[in-house]
Parts: sequence; structure tokens; C-alpha cells
Amino acid sequence: MVRPASFGFNPQTAASNAFQQEPRAPGDAATQRLVHGEFDGVAKALQHAGVEVLIATDTSTPAKPDAIFPNNWVSFHLDGTVALYPMLAPNRRLERREDILQQVVREGGFHIVRTVDLTHREAEGKFLEGTGSLVLDRAHAQAYASLSPRTDLDVLGEFAQMLDYDLVTFEAQGEDNQPVYHTNVVMAIGTCFAVVCGEAIAQPLHRDAVFNKLRAAGHDIVDITRRQMQSFAGNLLELAPAAGPVIALSTTAWDSLESAQRRSLESHANPVPVAIPTIERIGGGGVRCMLAEVHLPKRR
Repeated sequence: MVRPASFGFNPQTAASNAFQQEPRAPGDAATQRLVHGEFDGVAKALQHAGVEVLIATDTSTPAKPDAIFPNNWVSFHLDGTVALYPMLAPNRRLERREDILQQVVREGGFHIVRTVDLTHREAEGKFLEGTGSLVLDRAHAQAYASLSPRTDLDVLGEFAQMLDYDLVTFEAQGEDNQPVYHTNVVMAIGTCFAVVCGEAIAQPLHRDAVFNKLRAAGHDIVDITRRQMQSFAGNLLELAPAAGPVIALSTTAWDSLESAQRRSLESHANPVPVAIPTIERIGGGGVRCMLAEVHLPKRR
């Protein structure tokens, strides 16, 4: 996780992110206090659930309004690979920091074998924003991706080739009938479950392909509505502390779910809902977006 120094509404991302809402007084001190409280609440709730949380600190200059969402610029993999991603907004590219990678290695006791750097694609105007654009079924080496201005098919192909993933691509639309900016608000994949907004997947053939692929991999599917997706019900992450799996999500997301949907998730892992209304409203991202999960091998 990255504790923000300059959280705020980002005009460079607003055109493609319908979840963002511009505040009346952007960047004021009261907003920063609220965001820091929400950030600390997520970190403490996960730590209380037994999750090891490594917290990096954002630098104050240059200002990076979305630094709280590190999963868009980096992903960590079990074979020791670190992947770096091309990002649409120029001010988001400033979030990539080598010192954060070194902190993960140092404090977590992890080992990096290689770096796959896809950031050269920014010069071509082609983007792939980490595990925002990609929802990974790591156990089955399948990458699900909803195509959008931030998720380019060519870069997806390069990712799949470099990290040996099969691709499942589709198009998803929000209530405004525009492409949903990131796949990880449309769906999430856990060890034995998947949350998917089938209503948002525009083409029936694509919808069937996604559901069939998930079922073939043994996932119990929780199908959510567009309205629930707008409440970040698809934006969650399964984590694996020693005491047993947990699901990190926001109270906005949890409150939007029906009783049967909650019971289905609870049958697979312990939900850990945390309130982050300011981050969701102004940043346009949820709890899952705040977490860059580390799958690197430990140093011997």
C-alpha cells in the first residue's frame, strides 16, 4: 500500500473513469485528513485479520493524486517477476518508483528474479494499467481483461507472451454505455469464487465465454448488477493470511450485496469491509485498487 501525500481529484483520468466525482473544494486539508484516516483504516483492518501489510509513503513532490492506487503500475508474481505497466495519464506515470520495489524486497524478505517493463508502450499511446486492467486467475494462468482506453489489446498480447498467460478479453459498459475504465471494477477472482457483473459485458457471446471459463476453472460465480458494480461490489481482493483467506472490500461494496451474494462469499473467505467513501468518490477506485498483492518468492 502507498500512503498518499497529495490525494485528490485527477482531471487527467476523469474522462475515462465514470466513478470519479469532482469535489467542491479539491485538495483541501479536510479531504486529506479524511483520506489518511480511511487509508489507515484499511491497513489496520487487514493487519487485524492477519495480513502482512507493507506501507510505502508517497513523496510530496511531484504531486501524484492517485498514488494511493499502486496496483496500476506494478504487479508481483510467484516466479519472481515484477511487471511495470504503461499508464494513460502522464501524472500517474510519476507513481512508478524503484525505491518502493526495493522497500518491498527489504521489508518483506522477497526475491526479484526479473523485471518485465511494458512502459515503452506509452510512447505508442497504448496502455495496460496493471491489475486494474488485468484480473488474474493466477492458479490457472488466465488473464481477464475488459478493453478500454486504458487496456490495449496489443499490450495485452505482450503481457500474455512475457508472463505465459492465456487471455480472456471482452467489452464491458457502465450505466452510461461507455467502456468501464478498469476490469477490476467489473470482476474479481478468488481461489474458489469469482464476482462478475454479467450485465455490464456487452456481447452475450463474450459474457458466456467469461462465465464458462470461470466455471471450467472451478469458480463459484457471484453475478452482480451494474448498480452493484457502481458501488464497487466487483472491486475486491482475496488475501491469504495464515489464519485463513479473507476478502478485502469496502463497506459501500458489502452493503450493496444481497444476502445470498454475501453468503456465497462468506462460504469461501472471511469478508473484511472497510469504509473508504472519500477515496471511492474522489479517486474513483475501491479497496482492491489500493492493494498491490505480493506473490514474490521469499529469500532463502
